[in-house]
Amino acid sequence: MITSVPRPEYPRPQFVRDNWKNLNGTWEFEIDQSRSGMERGYADPKHHLSGSITVPFCPESALSGVAYKDFMYGVWYRREVEFSEEEAKGRAFLHFGAVDYECDVFVNGVAAGHHKGGYVSFAFEVTKLIHPGTNVITVFAADDTRDPLIPRGKQCELYHSHRCDYTRTTGIWQTVWMEFTPEVYIKSVRFDPHAALGSVTMTVELSDAGALCAGTEGCSGVPFTARVSYEGKIMAEVSAVFAGGTHVISLPLLEKHLWEPGAGRLYDVSLTYGEDRVESYFGLRDIRLANGGFYINEVPVFQRLILDQGFYPDGIYTAPTADELEKDIERSMDMGFNGARLHQKVFEERFLYYADRKGYLVWGEYPSWGLDHSRPESIYGILPEWLEEIRRDYSHPSIIGWCPFNETWDKHHCIQCDDVIHTVYLATKAADVTRPCIDTSGCFHVETDIYDFHDYEQDPAVFKAHYGSIPADGVLYNRFDEKPSLRHGDCKGRQQHKGEPVMCTEYGGIKWTGSMAEPSSDTTSWGYGKNVANMEELKERFRGLTDVLLDNPMILGLCYTQLTDVEQEQNGLYTYDREPKFDPSWVRSVVSRKAACEKT
Repeated sequence: MITSVPRPEYPRPQFVRDNWKNLNGTWEFEIDQSRSGMERGYADPKHHLSGSITVPFCPESALSGVAYKDFMYGVWYRREVEFSEEEAKGRAFLHFGAVDYECDVFVNGVAAGHHKGGYVSFAFEVTKLIHPGTNVITVFAADDTRDPLIPRGKQCELYHSHRCDYTRTTGIWQTVWMEFTPEVYIKSVRFDPHAALGSVTMTVELSDAGALCAGTEGCSGVPFTARVSYEGKIMAEVSAVFAGGTHVISLPLLEKHLWEPGAGRLYDVSLTYGEDRVESYFGLRDIRLANGGFYINEVPVFQRLILDQGFYPDGIYTAPTADELEKDIERSMDMGFNGARLHQKVFEERFLYYADRKGYLVWGEYPSWGLDHSRPESIYGILPEWLEEIRRDYSHPSIIGWCPFNETWDKHHCIQCDDVIHTVYLATKAADVTRPCIDTSGCFHVETDIYDFHDYEQDPAVFKAHYGSIPADGVLYNRFDEKPSLRHGDCKGRQQHKGEPVMCTEYGGIKWTGSMAEPSSDTTSWGYGKNVANMEELKERFRGLTDVLLDNPMILGLCYTQLTDVEQEQNGLYTYDREPKFDPSWVRSVVSRKAACEKT
């Protein structure tokens, strides 16, 4: 059991306050398979739980100190927290980075709130529930990985990890923390940068100042200030008096410093509202799809992406340290990639912060696997939390696209409900008009801004025959129009390329077990296609497949599977322990050469 506070860093780098308390560390813990703990009085602050756990690591992980791998349908957490007179006199908010899947929170035995969704951050105001001295926080989390209306991502529905599904995550898996604000405070801020104009639009949500002004003659609100700077130099500033509400503020910037791939130039922002102060940032960049290409600040960019699943051998969904989050980005960039698909998982905000700083391109995804998208009611299992994710991460410049679904294969011989896919696409575009949206990555597209495909063909010659040039009719090769497969049946005619820009968002996945220094003869691991006999054969296959995608001017990006091995899936460029399996400089030489679409 870890005795010091794990993951001690501030968890929300784009909305920072000084007055906060990290609640990670040792909590009481108990598994409640029958979900009867409420009836048995577990929410009573006097009730103690039988075990302990290290938060924020899930109970399946080694770092949690529990390491229980079987299914858990309910889990309870309890912790005693001390609050000072100063902390208890203003407003208090209890924050959770993520709790999988559905949770109820109690403070001193009183219900503080309920949240459904295992991947996004949420908070409850607990001002009236806490007091100076000892307080008790109790959390109940319920989960069922096998429920067809609960999205699970890559968590395995079988007891053992299997093929490309891995160890499950139950309950709390990101930082828990308290935040204290004055009576009047800043609720949120959203940034819409305009690189061509050299300006930024802020949408600021403020709490009601009415109570503060009550009985004060002539009081029309509370002073508000927004100050934008770049490397310490003031770029813009505005002041006003607001009584609360939502305000849209457009500011021309004194100088243009563009956010670009590999150059995460960030503007700092200080916001004050009465006595409340928040530090934030944004990146100045525009995104546009045009003429079959992808443009950032009107410069064509070929997306050299890696598939990053965000799993860790000792923390499962949770990186053991913030440093490891940053290092995963550096590992990718060292091999020549300029971004990643954040695959089947909502990554924590601090990862996005590092991506913002480094100019690293990422696609925000939702962990849709496990959700039965053939059923119309599955819309309730994705849309509310998906919109929460977009709202939370909207202002990160590193996010250059959204992808709510991945590979919507048939479920129990029933095809996808196209209305569900289409509705989520339309809601995504309504929530964010500034970024492209891929409706369902790989298959089966209904309406999409980019037509992407997945193809794990291992023979470069066959791959080239399919994707090596622009077809005469302009219609991309569709592998689903071939003969039915034993696994997926007849998919002919399920999707058509209608002239949208094209990306290959999964390919490769070449199996290589062990590190570069110590290859392994293990035969129980899994990867795509026929095993390679030696390093020379692997290099030939990797280069051959990648060259096909780089040389086709119709293709605006690629995504190689994958950054690291994950448990039994041994097709990463790094081992699960983050040891390089191949010379990074060689991989970089293959991946980073100029693509055909960059020459136009």
